[in-house]
Amino acid sequence: RKPCEEDLCLEPLCDEVVEKMKKEGIDMSQVRIGAFQRMICPKCKGGPNKERSLSVFIRENGTCGNWTCFRASCGWKGYTQPDGVSKAYQANKDAGNENGSDQEVKANQPVKVIRKLREEDLRLEPLCDELVTYFSERMISAKTLRRNNVSQRKRNNKIVIAFTYRRDKVLVGCKYREVSKKFSQEANTEKILYGLDDIKQARDIIIVEGEIDKLSMEEAGYCNCVSVPDGAPAQVSNKLPDKDHDKKYSYLWNCKEYLDPASRIILATDADPPGQALAEELARRLGKERCWRVKWPKKNETEFCKDANEVLMFLGPRALKEVIEGAELYPIRGLFNFKDFFPEIDSYYLGIHGDELGIPTGWKCMDGLYKVVPGELTIVTGVPNSGKSEWIDALLCNINNQCGWKFVLCSMENKVRDHARKLLEKHIKKPFFDARYGGSVERMSKDEFEEGKEWLNESFHLIRCEDDCLPSIDWVLNLAKAAVLRHGVRGLVIDPYNELDHQRPPNQTETEYVSQILTKIKRFAQHHSCHVWFVAHPRQLHNWTGAPPNMYDISGSAHFINKCDNGIVIHRNRDPDAGPVDVVQVCMKKVRNKVIGQIGDAFLTYDRITGEYKEAD
Repeated sequence: RKPCEEDLCLEPLCDEVVEKMKKEGIDMSQVRIGAFQRMICPKCKGGPNKERSLSVFIRENGTCGNWTCFRASCGWKGYTQPDGVSKAYQANKDAGNENGSDQEVKANQPVKVIRKLREEDLRLEPLCDELVTYFSERMISAKTLRRNNVSQRKRNNKIVIAFTYRRDKVLVGCKYREVSKKFSQEANTEKILYGLDDIKQARDIIIVEGEIDKLSMEEAGYCNCVSVPDGAPAQVSNKLPDKDHDKKYSYLWNCKEYLDPASRIILATDADPPGQALAEELARRLGKERCWRVKWPKKNETEFCKDANEVLMFLGPRALKEVIEGAELYPIRGLFNFKDFFPEIDSYYLGIHGDELGIPTGWKCMDGLYKVVPGELTIVTGVPNSGKSEWIDALLCNINNQCGWKFVLCSMENKVRDHARKLLEKHIKKPFFDARYGGSVERMSKDEFEEGKEWLNESFHLIRCEDDCLPSIDWVLNLAKAAVLRHGVRGLVIDPYNELDHQRPPNQTETEYVSQILTKIKRFAQHHSCHVWFVAHPRQLHNWTGAPPNMYDISGSAHFINKCDNGIVIHRNRDPDAGPVDVVQVCMKKVRNKVIGQIGDAFLTYDRITGEYKEAD
């Protein structure tokens, strides 16, 4: 809380400024505090015309006064302030004003002043029996109160508790607390931590949110504790200001020499949201790598203790000591312990989710080589017209039939109607048309068609670029993220790589670019627990003999096989003399996770009428 005007005790400051300006010859009988006043300059006497050319101003808080004569032949100006208040222009020197000249402080600019307190001015007294009893009810002993110079003072006809802020035993500030928990403090004093001398050269430091919490820590045996002078913020700030603009947390910079030697700082702020926001603000400035945080215990079956004093009152000093001994490392984004993942590892071991060993493909000959795991990336390649897209469609239909997975399709080579036909034929197991390719097999009925449309709409979502521009990988992944969050899809198909927009900076090689987009895809898959199939064509094969291509033959970069979790080559025999032309060879060229598969080949037959893949004899 900001101190109210009656708390500021500034009338002596105004009187001192007035007296100093009188000594300069200025007629102070005409001056009004906090307002500009024109009068005759005592130096030039206003010239022959007796001009009222001298402008005089005293700030309302009495911390400075300044004057300027605006007659060109005079120009006399000056500045004064009470003894013990640092000169405003000193801040300019510290900020880089090398010439050290006194700069005039304009009245409408904030003036940085530091007021030095004197013990005799505060008129502090030892605590009365009533306040000692108040503290004893909070489990704070008289011995601890004496060691920390906790006193009392009469302010505004009330007896208030006075917490003195000291550095090297010298009084720097004073904060007042009424029993009703109303706070005020001496104005214009330097902000420092309460109990600062207790952490001098300390390697371990505890920071709490209030003076009584600091005293509570001492009751538990911890003197190496300080309290912040002000309250907690409502929420964490969006941006961390630089030192010169970090006014809210200036006490940290003012006490930097005391905090820097510490290798371990335990943040024991309040358990409420503002207290946790304060912990984050402190950790950001002190360095999260050396910060720890506490977990407050339960004080009864339903409620948790809010702060150190509640632990002391309800559970005792031993419990408060256990809180500090049980402090945990402050979390750093991106840095974890295995303990942080034990629930996930337990679920993996117990098979709670059911997909820990992968989702079967629907073909027994394939399941020993490859299963589908959420969060992985599968690269699929093969020479043109080998059936890469058809095989993926058949795989998706099998998984949907077994597990009910939903998918989002970014298939730039397929028209929507043609893609719908292929999927419906695989699902209904009948041809879409009475066309030549259907032979004598009956076409799907109207009812089957309508039922298939419902299945199609519930199971698949589409990513389509509606203009002439090529889609970028970022654009595709952003829409895929929306599909995951909105529709709960578990699989993404990007088909093919060469239909994406591949503009890259002039200084970036294709290899670097491919590595970058594959990293983005893998992060998407892992973060959203979504399996991604990415189709990439091989480069032009010279002197091709008809054998299956290798993953290293993919056009663009070896990173396609280096970065994927699974690498599959789809190959179809084109030579009748070499074997049946309806047999499709599925070559597992890479399997990163031994739990779900291994390298090897599986053989399927392709039914040209329905688009189905069946196990070959």
